[in-house]
Amino acid sequence: MDAQIAGNAHVIDGKAFAAALRERIAGAVPAFAAATGRVPGLAVVLVGDDPASAVYVGSKGKATVAAGMASFEYRLPATATQEEVEALLATLNADEAVDGILLQLPLPGHLDEQRAVATIDPDKDVDGLTPVSAGRLALGIPGLVPCTPYGCLLLLQDRLGDLSGKDAVVVGRSILVGKPMAQLLLGANCTVTLAHSRTRDLPDIVRRADIVVAAVGRAEMVKADWIKPGAIVIDVGINRLAPEAGAAKGRLVGDVDYAGVAAVADAITPVPGGVGPMTIACLLRNTLVAAHRRAGLADPDGF
Repeated sequence: MDAQIAGNAHVIDGKAFAAALRERIAGAVPAFAAATGRVPGLAVVLVGDDPASAVYVGSKGKATVAAGMASFEYRLPATATQEEVEALLATLNADEAVDGILLQLPLPGHLDEQRAVATIDPDKDVDGLTPVSAGRLALGIPGLVPCTPYGCLLLLQDRLGDLSGKDAVVVGRSILVGKPMAQLLLGANCTVTLAHSRTRDLPDIVRRADIVVAAVGRAEMVKADWIKPGAIVIDVGINRLAPEAGAAKGRLVGDVDYAGVAAVADAITPVPGGVGPMTIACLLRNTLVAAHRRAGLADPDGF
C-alpha cells in the first residue's frame, strides 16, 4: 500500500497495510469460533519489568482482544529461575485454550533465552524462533515464521506481486530478521545474498539488488549511492539518534538514509510507520493460522 511520494520513491504504508490485515484477521475469527466453539488464544509471557517490553506486551494484548481473540498475559519477576520460566511455558503448551505462545525477549541476563524458547511447542511458536520452526522454514515445510520478516515479505508482494527471479540483498544476519528473511525470499524464488556489516564491498553488493532489506541495526548506514535506481527498499531498523539542542529525545531513524535513498528507489518503507506495524499484525495472523492447524482445519483463506 503506497500513500504518497518521498523524493522519487513511493512510500510503502505499513501502517495502512497492517490495519487492513488485522481487519481481515478479525473477520476470520467468527468462522473459527463457529467451527470449534472457542476463539483463538494468544499467551504472552513477560519476565522482569523492562518498561519497553511492558509497553509492547500491553499493545499485543490490546491488538489480540481487538481481533476478537483471547489474550492471556503472564508476568514473572526478574528473579524468576530458568526452571520457573520453562515450567510456565510447559503449562501453556498443554493448555488447549492457548494456540500461540510468545516469550517476550530479551530475558533477564541470568536466563538462557535459547533454552527457554526451545521449550515452546513449535505448533504454538507464533514468534517462529524455536529450532524446529527454523528447521521447517529452511526445509520449506509449512510452519510458523518470524513475524517481522513475514511482514516484510507481505509488503514486497503487495508492491511487486510475483517476486520470482528478483535479485534480493538482506543486510543483517540475526535469527530474528536477517536469516529468516533470506529463507522467505528464497522460498519466493528470489536470488538472495545475505550480507552483513563485515561483508566486503558491501555497497557494491547492495547496488545490484532489485530488493534491499536493511536489518543491520546501524542508523542510516545504507546510503543513496548503494541503491540501484528503481529498487524496492525495506528498512527494518529502528534507531534513536542523540537529541538535538533543546530536544528531549532524538529522532527515530532506520538503517537507511531515508531522504537520500528515497530519491533513487522506486519504493521505500518509512521509519516509523513502515515495517513496525506489520509485526503485531503478523503475530495475530500466526495465531489464527496456528489455531486452525491445531484444530485440524485448513488454513483460513488468504492467510
